[in-house]
Amino acid sequence: MKVEELENLASSIGLIIKIQIRETLGLCFFRIVVAEQKENIIKIWAEMKGWTYLNKQGIQLDTLRILSKAPPLVSDLIWASTMAWAIEKKSSKKARLLAIFDSEGYSKKLVRYFKLIGFKITKEVGSSPGDLLLRLVWGGAGTLMTGDCNHILKKIEKKLSLIE
Repeated sequence: MKVEELENLASSIGLIIKIQIRETLGLCFFRIVVAEQKENIIKIWAEMKGWTYLNKQGIQLDTLRILSKAPPLVSDLIWASTMAWAIEKKSSKKARLLAIFDSEGYSKKLVRYFKLIGFKITKEVGSSPGDLLLRLVWGGAGTLMTGDCNHILKKIEKKLSLIE
């Protein structure tokens, strides 16, 4: 699916997808939201933030928020929109994220969730000197994971095709 198709699908169930991009210092920062608009009130149900280098393939996912009372398909739409945008606009094949070590139980839940989406564990980022750069980039220790954008998008497309 393409971003435009996802926007149309979201619209058909009363949701909107918005993508904001800011390019600076050789980096492209992005923010993708899935929201609902009723009259003049916009309720953001899900948000994905990240960045990519302007001259390299691959996106870095930094922040994911999905509200617990979000309508059905919001989670699928935020992931599908992010992967479709990465493929279409950035020719990205890979996505990378860090499941941060906040508290032991929550970190394990994040890793399990990201595995369900289609990510694989790359390495544990800890306190070794070799991890210093990764800790600076991601803002802490955690489980570094990578995913194939096309694989993740295809997996989510199967779920979304059931409602069309």
